[in-house]
Amino acid sequence: MLRELRAARYGHLLALHVLLLCAEGRTPSEIASSLFCSRSSVYRVVAAYKRGERWAADAADREMPRRLTSLKRSLLSIIKRVPASCGWCRTRWSCQTLALELQARRGVSVSRETIRRWLPDVGYVWKRARHIARDDDPQRVAKLARIRRIIEGLLPSDALFFADELDIHLLAKIGYEWMPKGTQTEIMTPGTNRKHYLAGALDFVTGKLLAVTAEGKNRWLFIDLLKLIDRRCPAQKFTRLYVVCDNYRIHTAKAVVEWVSLHPRFELVLLPSYCPQANPIERAFGNVPGHLHAQPQAHADQRCGFGRTLASEG
Repeated sequence: MLRELRAARYGHLLALHVLLLCAEGRTPSEIASSLFCSRSSVYRVVAAYKRGERWAADAADREMPRRLTSLKRSLLSIIKRVPASCGWCRTRWSCQTLALELQARRGVSVSRETIRRWLPDVGYVWKRARHIARDDDPQRVAKLARIRRIIEGLLPSDALFFADELDIHLLAKIGYEWMPKGTQTEIMTPGTNRKHYLAGALDFVTGKLLAVTAEGKNRWLFIDLLKLIDRRCPAQKFTRLYVVCDNYRIHTAKAVVEWVSLHPRFELVLLPSYCPQANPIERAFGNVPGHLHAQPQAHADQRCGFGRTLASEG
C-alpha cells in the first residue's frame, strides 16, 4: 500500500501536501509521520520552494512510475554482477555502492535507503553467505556409487552408520536476545577457553544418533565410537556393520586399521574428499551450536537430502 501511495503522489502532489502542512505550522517530524515519508523529503521540498521552484503535473511526473521501473531493472542488472566487474575494489555490494553505480550508469541520484527499499522488490534479501568446500575428488562418482550400492543392497542383518566429529567450544556463543533498552546482559566466561570433541554415528535405518566425547580429537576418539557401535549392535543380530566417514586422518590411522582388522564385522567406507553434503550426520550436527546435545532431524529429511546428492551423480 505504501508503494502504491508513493507512486501515486510522486513529485508535485507530495510537495503540495508538505507545503500545506508547513503552512499550518506542523513540524518536519509530524509531516513525515503523517505523509509516510522521510524528514529529508520534507526538508528537500521546503528548500526547493524557498529557491522559487514549482511543481507541475507535467509529462515528466506522469512518466515517473515507468521511470522507477526502468531504474529497478537497471538495479537488478547491476546486482547480478560482482562489484569487481564494475571497477569496485569490493567483494560484495552495499546499498551505497549500488546507489553510486546506478548514478554513474543512469545519471540519477538515488539514496541508499531507497536502494534498500527497492531490493526486496527485485527479489533480493539481506542474508549471510556460506562457505562451501571444493568438490573436486576424481573418484567422487565411484565412491558415491559404492555407498548407493550398499544402501540399495542393505540386508536386515546389516547396519549402516554415517560418522563424523564435532568441536564443542566451552566458551558460550553469544547471540541476539531481547533485553531492556539501555542495558546489556552479562554472561560469565569459563576463563581459559577449552574445547571438547564429540564423535557421532547416525544409524541410516533408524535415525538414532550414537555419540562419544573426549578432550582430544584423535584416533582413540574414533575407536571409542567404533566400540560403542560394536556394543549397540550385537553379533547375534548384525553380521555386517558399515561405517561411512570422511577422509580425516584419524579415520585411516594405523591404530584404527588394526582395530578394524580385529573386528571383521566392520567395514569403513570413505566419502569423496570435500563432500560434506553426502553425509546426513552433518544436518544432525547443525543443531549443536544452539544446544550442546544434538538431536537428529527427521530421518525422512536426511534420506531425502542424501538421496538428492546420490541422484545428482547418477
